Amino acid sequence: MSHTINHLRKVGLQRSTLAVPGSNPAMIEKAAESAADCIFLDLEDAVAPNDKERARTNIIQALNDIDWKARGKTMSVRINGLDTHYMYRDVVDVVEQAGQFLDLVLVPKVGVPADVYMVEAMLNQIEMAKGFTHRIGIEALIETPLGMANVEAIAAAPGRLEAMHFGVADYAAFNKARTVNIGGLNPNYPGDQWHAALSRMTVACRAYGLRPIDGPFGDFSDPIGFRDACRRGAALGIEGKWAIHPSQIELANEEFSPPEAEVQRARRIIEALREAADQGKGAASLDGKMIDAASERMAKNVIAIDETIRKRVA
Repeated sequence: MSHTINHLRKVGLQRSTLAVPGSNPAMIEKAAESAADCIFLDLEDAVAPNDKERARTNIIQALNDIDWKARGKTMSVRINGLDTHYMYRDVVDVVEQAGQFLDLVLVPKVGVPADVYMVEAMLNQIEMAKGFTHRIGIEALIETPLGMANVEAIAAAPGRLEAMHFGVADYAAFNKARTVNIGGLNPNYPGDQWHAALSRMTVACRAYGLRPIDGPFGDFSDPIGFRDACRRGAALGIEGKWAIHPSQIELANEEFSPPEAEVQRARRIIEALREAADQGKGAASLDGKMIDAASERMAKNVIAIDETIRKRVA
């Protein structure tokens, strides 16, 4: 093991992240009653240019008026891109007027570490000016070739960054990739064409203590396809996935929650290795399979996720 270890910067339950356009107050109110772990109120792609200012006002009002914490929600706002004239007002207005109820700022199309630094500098100044007692985190949306080319450098930068999300739609568009739907598989590709990108982002996150989150699956009439995408992500180490429709929330929550049988086996692994250690052994056998220190680390991951979920439910 290297002497350099980057622990998780902040624990957060994010099995499902519900995307809600800020231009639709009715959808925002419904989101509060949903089972989503995290909600991001959108000012970017889901909002037409003529609705940007109104959406910003809606989001400020919703953050102030709805008791999101009582509903167990982690609240995020996706601001507009740094290359737009909307972005600075998104940060200033929303954070100054409702920052005390905001957990995260989702920055789209992050290409270089300086993109995150710019938003962080703004948050630093606003928090000091307003006297906020909590620190708002940052999430980076990796959805461009530049962002993926620099994903390790972005992840390594110190500061408020807590998570990275994979924005498959824009990633496909910028790469001029042929795809049948947002996040879906191309039948002409022998496997999962998003695997390499998701894997690279996940490794960068795990190397530097961030939570990796998968993005949207556009065909909300295809629950099987959505489940499959969740399972592929979970197999890589992804912690959760976007829900662009309420029907996808429970599916994501289920697929990114370890089954009870898996949790019980993890506990048995810990116990079996404890007994082996008492006998001076570094490895053991459980159900006809060898287990060792690596097995213990994997088991502890499963138990930690289960305990986090149980705390939220309680």
